Amino acid sequence: MVTKAKGNKTIQVTVETLARHAQYGKYIRRRTKLAVHDPAGEASVGDQVEIASCRPLSKNKSWRLLRVVRQAAMPEMA
Repeated sequence: MVTKAKGNKTIQVTVETLARHAQYGKYIRRRTKLAVHDPAGEASVGDQVEIASCRPLSKNKSWRLLRVVRQAAMPEMA
């Protein structure tokens, strides 16, 4: 899920996973924020995207955008 798309050719993607606690067995929601290379600027906030790892493109950016899976629903203006 794209959470930030303000940079030039860069978007921030949040990946959510469920991890089981070792001792108690309860499922814990984990989040990872990734900087993703988007050269065409096709993704926007709220989109679900498919990403792949690549060579380091900058200090924090080692992922690239493959495709936009589902676009965010735009709220209607009244």
